[in-house]
Amino acid sequence: MGPTASGKSTLAMQIAARMPVEIISVDSAQAYRGMDVGTAKPSAAERAAVPHHLIDIIDPTDAYSTARFREDALLLIAEIAGRGRLPLLVGGTMLYFKSLREGLSILPQADAGVRAAIDARAARQGWPALHAELARVDPATAVRLQPADAQRIQRALEVHQLTGQALSRLQEQRQFAPEPPYWPIRIALIPRERAVLHRRIEERFEAMLRHGLVEELRALRRQFALTEQLPSMRTVGYRQAWAHLEGVLSAGELHDRGIFATRQLAKRQLTWLRATPDVQAFDCLADDLAARVHAYLRARLEDMQAAGAS
Repeated sequence: MGPTASGKSTLAMQIAARMPVEIISVDSAQAYRGMDVGTAKPSAAERAAVPHHLIDIIDPTDAYSTARFREDALLLIAEIAGRGRLPLLVGGTMLYFKSLREGLSILPQADAGVRAAIDARAARQGWPALHAELARVDPATAVRLQPADAQRIQRALEVHQLTGQALSRLQEQRQFAPEPPYWPIRIALIPRERAVLHRRIEERFEAMLRHGLVEELRALRRQFALTEQLPSMRTVGYRQAWAHLEGVLSAGELHDRGIFATRQLAKRQLTWLRATPDVQAFDCLADDLAARVHAYLRARLEDMQAAGAS
């Protein structure tokens, strides 16, 4: 686990060179076909060298839920272990990791009509006004959301309208599944210097722009019936590129807004990691990161084997 630009994919490939693993993507954006540049997907060569799963499995017009990820990931974990290999889950979608650890909340399915009505109100009033409304009906959720966090504000208001209950209250009522038959080893990549991570984020987003992020989105808009409200188009980078294509952001603003949004994403990911129990943290900026992580994994696996774990 780790924030964006912390080197998760690189480390995963280095582990794969030392251990018999198959990689399961824990990245909600990499699930979308055609969204390659802006999601920093593993290259074709990397995917040919090491099996990767849950990448390019849906079109950007579709949605991939946390419940579906959990079901798919648990099935893959069992299949990979059955092949005598180690499942290596890699990504930064912390809600997906949390679903494996804690199960899922009892929440209603998305309702297109309710969402369309909320979007229409947001177009008239602005998302800060809807955030203020959310603060009245669900203050616990509102306090952890930014006033411009359209996707999460929409979902919280949708849940309240469909159930009459606050999202935060329903999230406390989790459906705990039976403990999966494996022992997870949780590793987090956390930078010792936030400023260095910020420079990495800036360099990576600039590389995405050079490698054709805007052109990729333009082609996707020709191929699919996309709207800016789709989950795929709310992904950091694509959301800003969409605004640029619509003439809302200049090229310079796209650059600055994309970097800022990615830094905010990294901040949220680090907050999740700090609240996650039983995690071994490693400095993602260390020169000997791969060797340190490999030694730690070998020691943990030997401990588990000694204890009779499968």
